[in-house]
Amino acid sequence: MKIEPITVTELNRYVKQKIGEDEYLNNVLVKGEISNFKRHYTGHLYFTLKDENSLIKCIMFKTYTSNLNFEPKDGMKIVVFGTVSVFERDGVYQIYCKAMQNDGIGDLYTKYEELKNKLQLEGLFDERYKKPIPYMPKVIGVLTSQTGAVIRDIINVSTRRNPNVYIRLLPVPVQGEGAGEKIAEAISIMNEKNLADVLILARGGGSLEDLWPFNEEIVARAIFNSKLPVISAVGHETDFTIADFVADLRAPTPSAAAELAVQDIDLVRDNLENYNKRYKLSLKKKVELMRLRYEKCMQSRAFKEPMQKINEKAIQIDMIVKNMQLKMSERLNKSKNEAATIISKLDALSPLKTLSRGYCITELDGKIVKTVKKLKKDDEINIKFTDGEKLAKIM
Repeated sequence: MKIEPITVTELNRYVKQKIGEDEYLNNVLVKGEISNFKRHYTGHLYFTLKDENSLIKCIMFKTYTSNLNFEPKDGMKIVVFGTVSVFERDGVYQIYCKAMQNDGIGDLYTKYEELKNKLQLEGLFDERYKKPIPYMPKVIGVLTSQTGAVIRDIINVSTRRNPNVYIRLLPVPVQGEGAGEKIAEAISIMNEKNLADVLILARGGGSLEDLWPFNEEIVARAIFNSKLPVISAVGHETDFTIADFVADLRAPTPSAAAELAVQDIDLVRDNLENYNKRYKLSLKKKVELMRLRYEKCMQSRAFKEPMQKINEKAIQIDMIVKNMQLKMSERLNKSKNEAATIISKLDALSPLKTLSRGYCITELDGKIVKTVKKLKKDDEINIKFTDGEKLAKIM
């Protein structure tokens, strides 16, 4: 009997129908730890539920999320109630969750929080330790997997922005056991041999387990002790690792890290051209301003009539001299009048005036005789008149 082949869609639909007929799978209660949690812009929740050995994809539509009394996140232990069904397009089975209950925090998430708090208290996240990213680095050191989209994206973005930049890749494992030690060792090698101007530590998105090497203490301390600036570009924009907090700069994606590390040479060239134009325009304005000032100075009276100021000062000096002469003349006349008054007074008191009125002065031995008691017989005296002198003898 010949068996006719069926399509993939028909197979997936058949499996879905069989699972849907199982009453137990229509109402399951499953516990596990959240991983790779994503909240879609539509409001639906997508995540993986895992335990030590297995995992299963889950989805909770927006209709049921309004009943949640907590915010789900990677590392949480939860209990979900829902239906197991097949997503025909991808041929995968998943749990369509109708309810979710918090059942604690996962071991990895607990370790993540403990290490984060420890390093934060030590100051490894402080802004004062952040090193500036060089403006125009010549060599970009990249620590990531040798194959994959991450290194291709970094190379494409970097060389597009600046074809002269050199990308130096040091391949490292980005997940799995021992990856953290390899990453820390690569950072040390880059520093010891000074192989780059700036380092990009990068990998694509993933679950908390996939990103765990970037949450290890050995990697965090290697980044902190690096003399070369480090840009962390681990996971997607919503993923935060301890490496992001310690790094000098965090980029949401590897492509964004390349944009932050490498300046767009065309934009730099445009900026230089704009600065050159602005410089020329500024210089032209400066020259024009100086010309206007020159013309204004040449139109001033100081240049048009250079003797005007001197003549004005000469007039002022003449006025001052005349004023001084007037003051001196007034003072001289005043002094003359005062002298005349004093002379008149002295003249009035002069003995000569007294003689002119008929009086005379008698002197004995050069001294004026005021009383006859001073005279005796045979004394020779000198008598002064207004028009001369005569000698006489007392009888």
